[in-house]
Amino acid sequence: MENLESIDLISLQQSPEEKEYDFTPKTFDDYLGQEELKKKLHIYTQAAKMRNESLDHLLLFGPPGLGKTTLANIMAQIMNVGIKICSGPMMERTGDLVAILTSLEPRDILFIDEIHRMPITVEEVLYSAMEHFRVDVIIGQGAGAQSINLPIHPFTLIGATTQSGKISAPLRSRFGITERIDFYTEDELQKIILQNASFLKIIIKDQAAMRIAKSARGTPRIAKKILRRVRDFAQVQHKNESDDALTQEALHFLGIDDDGLCTVDNLILRKLIEHFAGGPAGLETLASLIGEDKETIEAVYEPFLLRQGYLEKTPRGRQISYKKLPFLKKKYFGQNTLI
Repeated sequence: MENLESIDLISLQQSPEEKEYDFTPKTFDDYLGQEELKKKLHIYTQAAKMRNESLDHLLLFGPPGLGKTTLANIMAQIMNVGIKICSGPMMERTGDLVAILTSLEPRDILFIDEIHRMPITVEEVLYSAMEHFRVDVIIGQGAGAQSINLPIHPFTLIGATTQSGKISAPLRSRFGITERIDFYTEDELQKIILQNASFLKIIIKDQAAMRIAKSARGTPRIAKKILRRVRDFAQVQHKNESDDALTQEALHFLGIDDDGLCTVDNLILRKLIEHFAGGPAGLETLASLIGEDKETIEAVYEPFLLRQGYLEKTPRGRQISYKKLPFLKKKYFGQNTLI
């Protein structure tokens, strides 16, 4: 049960609950963190608005759950234009994209999430649309089919991706602006948690907010999920306030320890010490030992453990870093362990 709870908490998929109860920033001032990126985007949007032109096409890349969609909505709000949001994998036919492009008003924003997963045949429609604001439409079938060049209104494409390396060179070259969105600091996450706590009508102490921030893996979406579970924990105890002690109790209940590691994080590290004296060990072997598929380990758990300095990737497999090994041995097996 703990394992399932941990996976749910650190999942980066947006849930219906999130869409309904999350505080949604409407301006760059409301959007906390990413200060350098906000300064750049503010200049780009203001300049385009002053010229009464569409903003240059923008590619935002970085890990999931960091606020790329929110930034796109803020930019649309500032420029006072419409925004259409869609996902790359959902556009299976060229007609789907053509229908969206022809419905855009002048200077509107088209936001395509996971743009690297768009089928190549659909992607090719974007080339002339981005450069010349025209799309090619095929009318009819067989020998009688005709290609019509259809003009569309000037628009801005904002592409978001978690894997920028998978974007084709022709598509990448058509973006006038390319910016990275990075993981948040603990101080930034603390401010986001306090901001959302006010929206959720729960009082949370600064120290408690920092405890959640340290468990949020640098990601606002995870911080907000944990905050909602802490609110649930406090509510069933008939409390509208969460101090550090209550928050710590709630996190332990959710399988998150004082170091911000979830159940699966600890399982990975413990198995590496128990079976391989800290490693190295192959990813498939490790996946079999903990009962998790290797793709999930590599995409969900490993990045955080690498960033925190617990794990290292070597040509022979994964291993616990030399600096963290004594600490983890003591944590899992006690002071006088021989492991």
